Amino acid sequence: MKTLFHADILTKDFSVLKGGYLGVNGDKIAYVGQDKPEGYGTCRELAGHLLIPGLYNMHTHTPMVLMRGLGSDLPLHRWLEEVIFPIEAHLTPDDIGVGTRLAMMELLAGGVVSFTDMYDMQAISAKEIETAGMKANLSRPVLAFDKSEPYEKNFRKDEALSFYDNCHGMADGRIKVDFAIHGEYTSYDEVVRKHGEDCQKRGAIMHLHLSETAKEHEECKERHGKTPAKYFSDLGVFDNPTVAAHCVMVEPEDIEIMLEKGVTAVHNPSSNMKLGSGFMPIREMLSKGIGIALGTDGAASNNNLNLFEELHLASVIHKGYEKNPTIVHPAALLYMATQAGAKAQGRPDCGALEAGKKADIAAINLNRAHLMPVHDMPSLLVYSAQASDVAMTMVDGKILFENGNYTTIDVEKARFDLEKSIARLFR
Repeated sequence: MKTLFHADILTKDFSVLKGGYLGVNGDKIAYVGQDKPEGYGTCRELAGHLLIPGLYNMHTHTPMVLMRGLGSDLPLHRWLEEVIFPIEAHLTPDDIGVGTRLAMMELLAGGVVSFTDMYDMQAISAKEIETAGMKANLSRPVLAFDKSEPYEKNFRKDEALSFYDNCHGMADGRIKVDFAIHGEYTSYDEVVRKHGEDCQKRGAIMHLHLSETAKEHEECKERHGKTPAKYFSDLGVFDNPTVAAHCVMVEPEDIEIMLEKGVTAVHNPSSNMKLGSGFMPIREMLSKGIGIALGTDGAASNNNLNLFEELHLASVIHKGYEKNPTIVHPAALLYMATQAGAKAQGRPDCGALEAGKKADIAAINLNRAHLMPVHDMPSLLVYSAQASDVAMTMVDGKILFENGNYTTIDVEKARFDLEKSIARLFR
């Protein structure tokens, strides 16, 4: 199927092709240019719109939309132990399914085409994602609390390996399965080392939480005499391509380790501020050349999955904290939200609007008062644009969301299923 769009287009270097044409053939972009190409038939005129590459939410826990806002104003460890873990113990496959569906509705409406997710019962999520048509890197995290239990007996490990073997590459490659170690403080040496080895045997990506809070970071140093980054590196985990969420408390030596091992740091500004965790040292990380992507974290600790909000906050909080408005520029942030995410997910054919890349596209309606006039497009997208300005989201050449409507998700059924889950879990 061929589709031709006529609109302003955000190019790979984040300049704007005014009144350009973008042609889609099947699941790929076949043409981007100023001249109208032949062979497309009807052209979709999107005057007053900007086509951008679809966004990547690189750290989240999508079924946690069911717990949106619970335990607000608690620090991370109390929030987890007193509020979240007790509810998660009662989640059913139906809850996971509708939670994933609701999250995808929010993500698609905000221009997100792919996300990196860590949660339980991910095979259920994979089926929902396959039906909806999105992309995702999914992982079932390994945790271990009993040091006397050998790795071979860890049921979470068994589920993680089975999930990888059965689901990696499904939906024509839209769904990838990563490995995940929840964190240093929820595991122990043998499990961490051996799960890292299993990940390496399969050539997979590792996803984990790293130095999210001062408590986590300092207690790791007390337990092991080293930081979490050094701990994971010494146990071989960083010998895998690794996506490390948060990185709030990383030290200069940790940044050097991450640079050497090619670890991608995922910045989650809303969640880190809401939980009082602190600020990723983004200036130091950028100056060293660390790969940085953006994430929302789960909706329980962020309250939404709005990546435009993360773009905005990732810029302004560091400028204010450092008293330096030049720390991070809009184009660098847009790179984090698009090309950096695609690269970290192992999707070299995604992340930019150029011929040969997958047709993962969002259309921004510039006919909004807060988006007029346009003097500097990257600045406008980072400082002014809202998720609600997204008029269309396309994944692999298929429109999944347009003008408030979903083409692959039954909204009324999702609401009905959500009400059943909420009634059972909370009433």
